[in-house]
Amino acid sequence: MDLKELLGEELYNKVKEKLGDKKIMIDDGNFIPKARFDEVNEQKNEYKKMVDERDKQLESLKEKAKGHDDLTAKLTELEEQNKNTKTEYEAKMAELKKNTAIDLFLSNQKAKNVKAVKALLDMEKVSLDGENLIGLEEQLKALKESDPYLFGDAKPKVGGGSNPPPVDPNDKPVSLGDALKQHYQS
Repeated sequence: MDLKELLGEELYNKVKEKLGDKKIMIDDGNFIPKARFDEVNEQKNEYKKMVDERDKQLESLKEKAKGHDDLTAKLTELEEQNKNTKTEYEAKMAELKKNTAIDLFLSNQKAKNVKAVKALLDMEKVSLDGENLIGLEEQLKALKESDPYLFGDAKPKVGGGSNPPPVDPNDKPVSLGDALKQHYQS
């Protein structure tokens, strides 16, 4: 639901006028606070620096270990482990980026429950090419046709699923006792 729907036309225009160029974000549960993002991003950069530093240290040790077969073999093994760790990390980051892009796309498509929609998708057929998701739109189109109730604006139900009768704004509130008296008198 966007801000305009949430506030109504009149109030939205007043808020927009007061804000000017500033923007407001509505937290739909997918919002990540900037502080948390910065923390994770900083941690990622630290890990990357550590891996690069290890690579340099291994190269330096490799140069010093020439002529020592056991040491050279051990360094080669460590270098291979470092390379595997880096590959695994990059694969996890790519998967995280793909999942985040899918979640954001599904939210923008007004999926009522992102997890439920993702469970119905064949994730093996979805790939991320830069910023573009490939193979998702076709699946989503088919899913919207077969299960349209998964998408759209969630409207809260009033009165346990039934709509309350229209109320005349000129009517005064009546107590239950008065309502029963009127009912039995007529």
